[in-house]
Amino acid sequence: MPYFALHYDVVDDFVNKRMPFRPAHIKEVREAHGRGELIMAGALAEPAGALLIFRGASRTIAENFATADPYVKEGLVKQWTVRPWTVVVGQDPSETPPGLPPTP
Repeated sequence: MPYFALHYDVVDDFVNKRMPFRPAHIKEVREAHGRGELIMAGALAEPAGALLIFRGASRTIAENFATADPYVKEGLVKQWTVRPWTVVVGQDPSETPPGLPPTP
């Protein structure tokens, strides 16, 4: 199943401005992770931002997360993008792309 990277470009002083919305955001993150849609998520620094890795049949899973995310809804995310992401190391060996040996 394909992976998708969701990247957030956030407003200045995001770290402080996010605090009122953080519990709702974390709830959404944990629920998506619990459903197996969100593989990992974390904050970027210098400059601040976020990167979330999804796994699903299409990019729609990441797009739907972004549009419902309190950080996006409250205007803390200036721009978000979803890009297909190819895992080269660390993926399930049964899903090795054709032509590459399975990872040990």
